[in-house]
Amino acid sequence: MENEPVNDRQYRQRVYEIVREIPVGRVMTYGQIAEILGVGYTPRTVGFVMHAADTENVPWQRVINSQGACSTGRMTVPVNLQQQILESEGVKFNEKCRCDLSVYRWSPEGFEKKDDEQPSLFGK
Repeated sequence: MENEPVNDRQYRQRVYEIVREIPVGRVMTYGQIAEILGVGYTPRTVGFVMHAADTENVPWQRVINSQGACSTGRMTVPVNLQQQILESEGVKFNEKCRCDLSVYRWSPEGFEKKDDEQPSLFGK
């Protein structure tokens, strides 16, 4: 079945395939990726996969949390590297270090935002 969990290598590759498609200046959330991939994927496991990503071949910085914020803030050197990279790509963050997901969230074709999804925290 298509929605059955896959082995570790396949699991990682499925996450990376989606992340490689995210355009410059756009982001996806861990939960969004998990939902697209289906059974066996959770936001947390997508986060673990991204933590181990080959940073030269996978644009890891484009995956953020559901609040529109970077989850790597104090885990990188320099501090806030992920946000700095995204800002250099054109993503704007507010004073609470959150970007407006209604503006910057990207979805692969066929997985566009549905009207019943949670609205942006910015009220747009």
